[in-house]
Amino acid sequence: MSLIDTRTPDPKKFIPGATGDWEVVIGLEVHAQVLSNSKLFSGAAAAFGGEQNDHVSLVDAAMPGMLPVINEECVRQAVRTGLGLKAQINNRSVFARKNYFYPDLPQGYQISQFDQPIVGEGIIHLDMPDGPVEIGVERLHLEQDAGKSLHDQHPSMSYVDLNRSGVALMEIVSKPDLRSSDEAKAYIAKLRSILRYLGTSDADMEKGNLRADVNVSVRSPGGEFGTRCEIKNVNSIRFAGQAIEYEARRQIAILEDGGKIDQETRLFDSVKCETRSMRSKEEAHDYRYFPDPDLLPLEFDQAYVDALAVDLPELPDEKKARFINDYGLTPYDADILVVERQSCDYFEDVAKGRDAKIAANWVINELFGRLNKEGKSIDASPISSGQLGGMIDLISNDTISGKIAKDVFEILWTEGGDPAEIVECRGMKQVTDLGAIEAEIDAIIAANPDKAEQAKEKPGLLGWFVGQVMKATGGKANPKAVNDLLRQKIGIE
Repeated sequence: MSLIDTRTPDPKKFIPGATGDWEVVIGLEVHAQVLSNSKLFSGAAAAFGGEQNDHVSLVDAAMPGMLPVINEECVRQAVRTGLGLKAQINNRSVFARKNYFYPDLPQGYQISQFDQPIVGEGIIHLDMPDGPVEIGVERLHLEQDAGKSLHDQHPSMSYVDLNRSGVALMEIVSKPDLRSSDEAKAYIAKLRSILRYLGTSDADMEKGNLRADVNVSVRSPGGEFGTRCEIKNVNSIRFAGQAIEYEARRQIAILEDGGKIDQETRLFDSVKCETRSMRSKEEAHDYRYFPDPDLLPLEFDQAYVDALAVDLPELPDEKKARFINDYGLTPYDADILVVERQSCDYFEDVAKGRDAKIAANWVINELFGRLNKEGKSIDASPISSGQLGGMIDLISNDTISGKIAKDVFEILWTEGGDPAEIVECRGMKQVTDLGAIEAEIDAIIAANPDKAEQAKEKPGLLGWFVGQVMKATGGKANPKAVNDLLRQKIGIE
């Protein structure tokens, strides 16, 4: 993690303690599994799942004489990710051996990159409630994942599953620019979104395809960096926030009691919502890094990078700006829509040739609301973009009202079908015949003359009459026509 502080203190980010305010300094090391069919240095499958030790080659198992061979697809994906982070791409990088012993690391070392990574400094933009924030990216390097130790399958023995051994990871290291748990959560969410847009990682935290090591320290505002503790393998955005909040307050309590912070590696207990000590923190020299003698330096020319840059998709920041400029959406609505690439595509299909603000309202409030309630993703939506767009057309041409549209939406969700046919077959067209609406209004006013007189002085009572008319017409009367006629009949200016 970089020791260069690029942010000025923000008083709103200070955590109060018994003896004054404290500033939290956070850096993140995010490990994202590269989206590829095979592993970083072998042809074994990189797919999630499968029987234990089913996706293991002789290279992954560190059999004597087996040599690693770089997977070009993993290199391509790393370069594309670096370009998406607006980062420096290093045309020459070196793989190194990171030496440590653990049962699920059969080689006794991890092939990683040390002082010459494939990607250098970049930046991630966050839209926070208090304004935009820029978080520096220190580096991105490629490395192989370790296996997995299994402790719950036998009362007295542990097993090792090497399916994950050798799977390609991108370790994306931030600068210590984060100053709150909210910023850290927003950073992980934004990084996950960028990776998914690029298609370089599925970034599924539930499958362990995106994990974060969280570095936390506290200091007097603007002072020297404090001693940091690293919280390993946090596997959800919510847990990252909880771990930071607990760890910051733990360190503040120790310092205010006259103690000192030990540099160490800690784990987060998601049940107790607390961190606990794991081991003393290793330094780079503890790993005895040296260039891997079995792998030549990784080199490619600028033409290779330029060709990949041409094919990059439109990323969240650019898409948000376009949605605001071209569709007239609010920054808030655009933010919600650009989180997932599939959501953007769905919205744009619905908005094509229609009022984009109405389309965004239905996609965000009704569709996303229902998907979230039922735990579904946009890919599993029972209502297609064509169906929702067709329903919005019926609202725009006054065939149905917004209230009736919600009934149509429910039918589409539970039964499917064509919106126009549903409205026609079920007699759901709104009443636009002014004569029929006027007759209902006359009858309601005649039955409630006192309320009509009161409404002249208190126009807010008009809503009661609107409700009565809608009730009398089964919710099918055109709301604007009802409102206009009521004002005219009662005499409200």
